[in-house]
Amino acid sequence: MSFEVPEDCRYLESHEWARPENGTVRVGISDFAQDELGDVVFVELPDEGDQFEREVAFGVVESIKAVSDLYSPVAGTVVEANDALVNKPELVNEDPYGEGWMVAVEPDGDLEGLLSPESYREQTE
Repeated sequence: MSFEVPEDCRYLESHEWARPENGTVRVGISDFAQDELGDVVFVELPDEGDQFEREVAFGVVESIKAVSDLYSPVAGTVVEANDALVNKPELVNEDPYGEGWMVAVEPDGDLEGLLSPESYREQTE
């Protein structure tokens, strides 16, 4: 099975993606991750202003199969959380790189060290 892996994102081995956008970095979970989880029923996200180091848990996604921590692909400060996921967690399954994004972060660093789309594809094959 082939999963969507956008070229404008970088990836953590734990299946989170990071996309630079106008000075912030938008974060979510990959198409592969949402498929592995199954139907997402609950998402717990941080508050605006919360700060995280890279690869530290910032939230939780719960599906019919499992509960998984969400890890931040960048260090920084949360400037926006996707409140739509509170009432519509299924957006994570329906549109993981669009409406199903998790948080926007003002980064304290860059995306160095994250997997390229090509490397992430190889990991998930």
